[in-house]
Amino acid sequence: MLMAIMRTLTEGELPHAVSEILVANMYAAGFIFVVLGRSELFTEHTTLAVLPVLDGRASVRQLGRLWGLVYAANLIGAAAFAASLAFLGPRLGIVGPHVLGDIAAGMVRHPWWLILLSGVLAAWLMGLLSWLVAASRDTISQIFVVWLVAFAIGFGHLHHAVVGSTEVLAGVFSGQGATLADFWRFLLPTTVGNLLGGFIFVALIKYGHAHRKA
Repeated sequence: MLMAIMRTLTEGELPHAVSEILVANMYAAGFIFVVLGRSELFTEHTTLAVLPVLDGRASVRQLGRLWGLVYAANLIGAAAFAASLAFLGPRLGIVGPHVLGDIAAGMVRHPWWLILLSGVLAAWLMGLLSWLVAASRDTISQIFVVWLVAFAIGFGHLHHAVVGSTEVLAGVFSGQGATLADFWRFLLPTTVGNLLGGFIFVALIKYGHAHRKA
């Protein structure tokens, strides 16, 4: 929502580069709400929740159940919020419908393999975010860490299954920039990429490092 408002306000008023930086900061604000609020985010669970399985303290079945529940709940929440944004934003005069379409189009216009690789990189950063937040000693440090990593994801237009679903579905519900078929073509490679990025690049590497030290 903040991204769409900022893009609407700055459109034609500021240079494109400045607008992109401001929009990326709005992207980071959403993650500050989620991470510091201790909400259940799917991409966090693709990393931290894997560690008990690797350590033998939880089963693959339990991990799959957790992933399934959090993933489904995140997508339901994303769809509900996207529908609210598509309905309220233009009527409140704070978001242009074409802006929602532009944001959605930016997520779905790439080939599937590029979306998958982008999702891998986004999940790698999210996994590192989880570790950095856990290592931070105070709230200010945590806010800075969340802002830094989330800003990088937003500024790089990387693919995140939950945030990206909100972005694409807002365009779908507005009839701008993306269709329901585009959403499904976006969701599958993004989800696979997020799983791979969180599991391989963070969980396995961090676990292997800690295991060797032990």
